[in-house]
Amino acid sequence: MRIARCTVLGVLSLLALVAVGGAGLAPNPGPTAKMRGVCWEAGRSLEPAQLDPVQDLGADWISQTPFGWCRSLEDPDVILADHRVLWGESDSGLVQTAEWARARGIRTLLKPHLWVHHGDWVGHIAMPKDADWAPWFAAYERFILHYAALAEANHMEGLAIGTELGGTTRRTADWRRLIERVRSVYHGPLTYCANWSDEAERIEFWDGLDFIGIQAYYPLATSANPGMDSIRAAWMPVVARLEKLAARTHKPIVFTEVGYKSVTGALREPWSWDDEGEQDLEIQRQAYEALFGVFWDRPWFGGTFIWKWHPHLRDGYGRAGNDFTPQGKPALAVLRRQYRQAAAAGETGKP
Repeated sequence: MRIARCTVLGVLSLLALVAVGGAGLAPNPGPTAKMRGVCWEAGRSLEPAQLDPVQDLGADWISQTPFGWCRSLEDPDVILADHRVLWGESDSGLVQTAEWARARGIRTLLKPHLWVHHGDWVGHIAMPKDADWAPWFAAYERFILHYAALAEANHMEGLAIGTELGGTTRRTADWRRLIERVRSVYHGPLTYCANWSDEAERIEFWDGLDFIGIQAYYPLATSANPGMDSIRAAWMPVVARLEKLAARTHKPIVFTEVGYKSVTGALREPWSWDDEGEQDLEIQRQAYEALFGVFWDRPWFGGTFIWKWHPHLRDGYGRAGNDFTPQGKPALAVLRRQYRQAAAAGETGKP
């Protein structure tokens, strides 16, 4: 274990250490300090100063997402997208962005993701024949080890070994072997980013990782404008589920993606990219208030990565748009207040 990078004090500031070899936390680890993150959008170019607003926000993490490609949901090949990608998704762009972030006290969670051609959702990847799983995992291992080596060589402070691959995560033995291979290359904290539905509860290899990641697009309303009390109430069954998961696994739970559009009806299907409709800045603000009010002080909760942060966003654009970003919108004040208060309370240590 490299103490400078891999103590949980420096990463999650737990009162108990997470062993890099995959041992679980002590049964009652005490309160978990929170990761204050944003999901960073890669661009064709970047200036160091574009990270200053993230620092001003009080954030201490960004996630960076390079991509791999699959030809179809049933094709066992995984293709490293190392050509014809945005600069911020290239190896050199990822490394440079991480360096500029680190200079501002901001750590990087490297979070590789797969895209499937024809717009199919990655969570539906599943091999039609059992014999195809071995080549799929071999191909995926080549993909993820590339980024494990990149994260290790450039001192990135966290790595996600997969994102929303729910059609594969029932294959526990294969994932355990993959985790072992990743551990041999990368010596920082590991997570997997499960889809919000029921994937996290089904996974049996959490004991091999350091914290639980969830892409937290839980539906929170059936009406267009549910109101704060209704939003909070909608979270309660989710809280009960996640509390049981944290108790069973002895792992902190981090929302590795969470966010809301500023459009009427945004909480019915928060995962939807469709931002057509009447702008509703208030429902986005209320969703942020409810999120932090419900989760932030729970001892097993490990923090948030807000979807999404656009480095090239011009002043005033955010308020005009209906998309996920809180930039330029009332929700930003909620996020800034929460992150700055947590930072002032010393909830995370320095790596």
